[in-house]
Amino acid sequence: MILDSLQGLPAFALYFVIGYAFVLVFCVLYGKVTPYCEWTLMRNNNVAAAIAFGLSLVGYTIPVASAAINSVGILDYVVWAVVALVAQIITFTTVRWYMRDLVDRINQDQIPAGLFLGCAALATGILNAACMTY
Repeated sequence: MILDSLQGLPAFALYFVIGYAFVLVFCVLYGKVTPYCEWTLMRNNNVAAAIAFGLSLVGYTIPVASAAINSVGILDYVVWAVVALVAQIITFTTVRWYMRDLVDRINQDQIPAGLFLGCAALATGILNAACMTY
């Protein structure tokens, strides 16, 4: 009985490791795209940066999870994880274009700016995940 349940363990492990690796890649690349260092700001107790980055991370992870559920294979999974990453970068760029002083506001720990950016990223992730179900 238990051995039957564990038959899926290799596939689980492969998908989990790939998904986790993409989450780490997201953290690094997103940090390179933003003109401020989230890690430094968060170390200095910048709540706006923590909210924006945390919700962006969730907004990325939701479609990666959806891709794991809906993909027809590893390559398909990887492609959709990349699509989700690009969508998050586009969202940051769009919010920055809309809110021209976004970088200054995040650096100044203005929570409404961080919350708006984070919610935009979360909304993007939810929409992205929903669109992956075909």
